[in-house]
Amino acid sequence: MTTVQKIKEIEDEMATQKNKATSYHLGQLKAKLAKLRRELISPSGGGGGGGPGIGFDVARTGVASVGFVGFPSVGKSTLMSKLTGTHSEVSEIDFTTLTTVPGTLKVHGAPIQILDLPGIIEGANDGRGRGRQVARTCNLIFIVLDVLKPLGDKKIIESELEGFGIRLNKKPPAILVRKKDKGGVAITNTVPLTNIDQEEIKAVLSEYKLSNVDVTIRQPNMTADDLVDVIEGNRVYIPALYIDAISIEELDLLYKIPHSVPVSSREWLNIDELTEKMWEALELVRVYTKPRGQSPDYSAPVVLRRGRCSVEDFCNAIHKEIAKQMKYAVVWGASAKHSRGQKVGLDHILEDEDVVHIAKN
Repeated sequence: MTTVQKIKEIEDEMATQKNKATSYHLGQLKAKLAKLRRELISPSGGGGGGGPGIGFDVARTGVASVGFVGFPSVGKSTLMSKLTGTHSEVSEIDFTTLTTVPGTLKVHGAPIQILDLPGIIEGANDGRGRGRQVARTCNLIFIVLDVLKPLGDKKIIESELEGFGIRLNKKPPAILVRKKDKGGVAITNTVPLTNIDQEEIKAVLSEYKLSNVDVTIRQPNMTADDLVDVIEGNRVYIPALYIDAISIEELDLLYKIPHSVPVSSREWLNIDELTEKMWEALELVRVYTKPRGQSPDYSAPVVLRRGRCSVEDFCNAIHKEIAKQMKYAVVWGASAKHSRGQKVGLDHILEDEDVVHIAKN
């Protein structure tokens, strides 16, 4: 029996036994399902039922990467071609895009790599089609929906990406699982367990052969799937925006989908909002350099990621030796206390469009 067949068998059992099965048995089934899907994310051989996949080993360019995902022939290639000037074969025929096509889009002076990914099909996460090529390394995913059935496509694509271990618009669960030498299973929760009980938690741990472990739960409304994600440890959490190729009449309806940005690549409508939403979701910080005695250089910002945007990060982005040579820095902008500039050290956190002068020893 192939991995895909085993997955289907467990899914069928969960669907038919849900009301009758004990919480312990359900926990075991969810853990088994996750382990089988792990084999499809990183297959060791050809037994997954769909053959080996080709990864997205394209050369990384720019300060962040954005992947276009969607069903075949929904307008991904047309939109990307117009955004970046990169040619990606366009056709009404399904599966025209078979390999990853990279392009670059400059937003607020920062180069963003745009990847046109092969069309997703239902069942791609089971090894069919080319869905295994979904880029888990993207910083943001654009999901392009068919305007005639956006909610149906949205549900299917989210399910496919979930099967690849990609979690959209979510944060890692606040759950800590710590192994120990002895003492059995100890479960501590600081929030009520509304969607799972201790029996189901123990079933998941048992399936992973975790018999001596401390589990600390701070995740509101935690589920067995959250626990499995933490134990597996191979999930990626990526923000996503939903793009709908629309006409003017459909605009109000599609705005009701969370994280949705309706656009028309044919009429070139609402593209400015799309690029602004992309910039916000990537959480990038532009910092401008100011050489001594000169005006700031606004033509080529140093682009950092929020959460890693200290003066030390800024120095390392230019050259690793600069931080060692720095005596102090002077910062102008939103992070400075004074409009005339503030003298700061390596641990100072910079804000978007700050100007920095580095004084060396």
